[in-house]
Amino acid sequence: MIEVIATLLRWLQLASNMILVGSCVFLAIAGSFHSPWVARLQRALPWLGFLLLAGLLGILATTTAQATGVDDNAWRPQAWLALIQNTRMGHIWVGRAVLAVLVTAIALYIRRAPAARWRYVLCASVATLTLAVGSLASHSAAEELSLLSVLPYALHIILASVWFGALPAFLVVCFACTQPTARAPHPGIQTGAIARIHELFQSREEAVQAGAQALRRFSVMALPVMLAVIATGIIITDRMVDTSYGALVATEYGWLLNAKIALLGVVLIIAARARSTWLPLLGMPAPDTASDNGAAAGAKLRKWVSFEFVLALGIVLLATIVANTVPAKHAIIQNWPYSFRFSLAATWGEPSVMIRVWLGVALLVLSTGAVALGRVRQWDKKRRLGIPAVLALLALAVGLPPLAIDAYPETYRRTPVPFDTISIANGSALFAENCVACHGLQGKGNGVLAKSFAKPPVDMLTEPHTAKHTAGDFFHWLTYGIPDTGMPTFADKLSEEDRWDVVNFLHAMSRGYQARLMSPRVVPNQPQPAMGPPNFSYSASDGASGTLKDFRGQKNVLLVLFSWPQSRERLEALSRLSPALQAANTVLLAVPEDDLAPQELAAIAADVPFPVITQGAAGIVQSYTLFRRTLNKPDLLGEGTLPDHMEFLVDRFGYLRARWIPDADGPGWRDTEMLMQQVAQLNREKEILPPPGDHVH
Repeated sequence: MIEVIATLLRWLQLASNMILVGSCVFLAIAGSFHSPWVARLQRALPWLGFLLLAGLLGILATTTAQATGVDDNAWRPQAWLALIQNTRMGHIWVGRAVLAVLVTAIALYIRRAPAARWRYVLCASVATLTLAVGSLASHSAAEELSLLSVLPYALHIILASVWFGALPAFLVVCFACTQPTARAPHPGIQTGAIARIHELFQSREEAVQAGAQALRRFSVMALPVMLAVIATGIIITDRMVDTSYGALVATEYGWLLNAKIALLGVVLIIAARARSTWLPLLGMPAPDTASDNGAAAGAKLRKWVSFEFVLALGIVLLATIVANTVPAKHAIIQNWPYSFRFSLAATWGEPSVMIRVWLGVALLVLSTGAVALGRVRQWDKKRRLGIPAVLALLALAVGLPPLAIDAYPETYRRTPVPFDTISIANGSALFAENCVACHGLQGKGNGVLAKSFAKPPVDMLTEPHTAKHTAGDFFHWLTYGIPDTGMPTFADKLSEEDRWDVVNFLHAMSRGYQARLMSPRVVPNQPQPAMGPPNFSYSASDGASGTLKDFRGQKNVLLVLFSWPQSRERLEALSRLSPALQAANTVLLAVPEDDLAPQELAAIAADVPFPVITQGAAGIVQSYTLFRRTLNKPDLLGEGTLPDHMEFLVDRFGYLRARWIPDADGPGWRDTEMLMQQVAQLNREKEILPPPGDHVH
């Protein structure tokens, strides 16, 4: 029950705040003149301020109860005070409350003062600040409190307020401007009375014209404002969804967002009709035929804008619920409810698919053109609506099915096992034990049993198979097999964690093949072919321990896989370079490829000034060996060969950016000046992409 009350209170304070902003913006656009509807709006402003304060007080009470888990704390001011003093949410609430008190005071002043634009602008500005401070408690701010993260959300809610908040003012003017017009006075009325009636009639006509002009001004401004609302909404949705677009139709967040978009679509249709048809007829001078058309248009405008306002209240309510729902990118889709999904990655490239999709796009363009043509040719309503609708349905029927592929309950399930060297090494062993006979030593689909199948096993190394399908797809196939292909089930043979380990290995193998595009040179400010390397845990000879991920946001990492004694000369060169690397904000981690005796490993560690990894080395070598391929040496046959020496440069944001393999790349980083140039390039760069995820998708 407390959750329902909290939602309604958030809706109340948000709606009142938005109406305060929109009403003041509307009044500022309308200008400074005397009219009954202006007086009505001014009298309403303080009440909106009081509703805002009441909503904020209720939010404080319910939030305290929810945060402490004790419902009775909703009535205890001492618990409120503790929340205010000790939490970020409480600090944000104080800021909003102070601004709400200030905007209420300004509204009271406006009610008693003559109409003036600057007063409306002041009230709208303070009410906007109240919304902006509230955005600091949004999902965007919760993930990263920065201007870039909060700004789109703040702009979205402020711009939405300019539109939604002005609708009540719009309706007040509509009702004031579309009341029945007085008829000409009867000839028997005295001359003085006739003069007064004419004077009242003229003043009313002037007020109607002024109100109609105010509505048209607002309508002109409303179009770019709504476009900006849609643009900022797309940015926010992209951040809250990330790559999990399937979550839009399989999670609570997605369904709420879809409902919000559907209501917005209806609102946009009403707004377009009002702007193009009814508003131009409003305020036509009497007593001509156009006046009757204007009266009819005014009646429709009142009716449909009232309906638009009700829908807008629903949108604000849904927005309130969405703001307190787990974002789609964090929501866990345990079971995908559909037997298919749409995927460009898995289907694009097939000629038949491309032809049908482009044909669908062409039909969609024709549908849009039919809308414009119908208005120009003045088609009747059935043709004006029916022809574009039929073309749009044909576009969907032609263009969407080719993009559909099979999906499974596990398709969008999040990988519970992190993408690290432990998981990859275990997956490699399981693959060698269970999969090599069919898929081959390197996953190319050329195992000894491959020729016995009517359809050979898929090439998971050189083909972008893992990029076309989700990790959940692979997990499903490992669990239940693939009918009519010879792919067996492994649910009874491998544990769930083991199956996810195999999935991680397949992704590491695919990434390793893509790494053949890398070279000893960093491509400036380019995330490709950069990729997230496997994370690993380690303990080193100097007592240091940690994970590769620990260096994110702080230092570059030069990861050196060496053989002994083949790499002796290179380790000596790196020892001399170590001070320069440290000064360049770069950590050097050395990993022995060989299983060295403890005494020999200790002797090596004693001769170098950087950490030599002693625990975790085997998993690192086994995982990073997958990144050994180059364009000159693709190494696609047999079990694969391990180069004697490999070096990887990981930037401070967690991406693998360059790699040097002496056997394949030539002199490369033997020229230490060249290596330092690459490090300097990484240090000059700002963040290109968010840090790579800890799990495959």
